[in-house]
Amino acid sequence: MKIAVLAGDGIGPEIVAQAVRVLEVLRSDGLKFELEPGLLGGCAVDATGEPFPEATLKLVTTADAVLLGAVGGPQYDTLPRAQRPERGLLAIRKALNLFANLRPAVLYPELANASTLKPEVVAGLDILIVRELTGDIYFGEPRGIEQRAGQRVGFNTMIYSEAEIRRIAHVAFRAARKRSRRLCSVDKMNVLECTQLWREVVVETAAEYPDVELSHMLVDNAAMQLVRNPRQFDVMLTGNMFGDILSDEASMLTGSIGMLPSASLDDKNKGLYEPIHGSAPDIAGKDVANPLATILSVAMMLRYTFNQEPAAARIEEAVKKVLGQGYRTGDIYESGMKRVGTAGMGDAVLANL
Repeated sequence: MKIAVLAGDGIGPEIVAQAVRVLEVLRSDGLKFELEPGLLGGCAVDATGEPFPEATLKLVTTADAVLLGAVGGPQYDTLPRAQRPERGLLAIRKALNLFANLRPAVLYPELANASTLKPEVVAGLDILIVRELTGDIYFGEPRGIEQRAGQRVGFNTMIYSEAEIRRIAHVAFRAARKRSRRLCSVDKMNVLECTQLWREVVVETAAEYPDVELSHMLVDNAAMQLVRNPRQFDVMLTGNMFGDILSDEASMLTGSIGMLPSASLDDKNKGLYEPIHGSAPDIAGKDVANPLATILSVAMMLRYTFNQEPAAARIEEAVKKVLGQGYRTGDIYESGMKRVGTAGMGDAVLANL
């Protein structure tokens, strides 16, 4: 197993370092893999002038999986759009055809008080958001900023093909079959033709999964319902932009965005694994970032790409034990708990492995 390690920017190197420590423990216990570092994002711009250099493309193409930290920082905001770190992230998703993004939002019982909602509203929360990742307004053409009638006009194109919708729908239905067999598809079909097609194709695909209960919800209502009654959801299926927004909202139900891992997969389960949060440049280098989302992303990697379920479960159990023992980074800290930094949380996870 070859894993490309792209630490990225901001807190990326700190949190990825703790995830690599977990992998090293598993390797010492007999799991066979190799790690190879590479550059993506701002660090790649600094070194090569490009956010996704050719060397990184070759690395991730030959690797079986990619572990990513985070990309971006305010120092890159004035660069031409093609050089910005986020373009590297979009480019790697497109290059590897990582069309299926899985974002679990699970509330650990020990963190019920860390959520911004009342514990009785979020207790037992377990949602899987399945987000289409290589289409929609982020990639649609035409796009740009141009002069029209003497003023600047910005424009982007929301576009989905039937095939793109159908393949992500299959991923979501299959995921629902392994859970509570309930799937809610999110769209805005009352005003957007693109998402009217989305709903039509999802309904057609549902005929192949009669054992899964399908429902539909407009995106604005879904945003409200996530706050009002989040436990009504099991699997949520969304397009690229809606999923980006809703998954970040769902993350706060769990207590912190620092707790949520993600997997971005191709049609053969090759994947890129990363926490859903950003590079948090304001706390970079201070040993305060929460590494648990990155560590849990390693568990997803072992499960989805490498079919190493026992190792994945072992990591998740270690994280549960750490929380049960009261270890907390600042984002999930509450009075009476054991406050630790990034490395300290890594130490605690390793002790429980």
